[in-house]
Amino acid sequence: MTIFELTKSFPVEECYSLTDQIRRSSRSVAANLSEAWRKRRYPAAFISKLNDAESEAAETQTWIEIALRCGYLKKDTALELDYRCEEVLSQLVAMASHPEKWTINSNSSASRS
Repeated sequence: MTIFELTKSFPVEECYSLTDQIRRSSRSVAANLSEAWRKRRYPAAFISKLNDAESEAAETQTWIEIALRCGYLKKDTALELDYRCEEVLSQLVAMASHPEKWTINSNSSASRS
């Protein structure tokens, strides 16, 4: 939501390029994470969606850098956004590296019955 609010001040000529791209990639992180959570019964699908979310977060970082270089974001704002992206990326990598902490093990529920 922070990116959405910040991009409201981007130039009108960026509406269908930079503004659209950074909004799409930032929103896609959350959407892919939501999909991963719903696929947690299938570790490979779970990891795949986490990887998609990671890619979108990295893309968002690139758009932030471009917005900074174009003068659309202040340096301190861009650094804060980049830091927040790094936090998200770190969490996504941790989840993908240890999916057993997050996925549903259908075998354990079957063995309890």
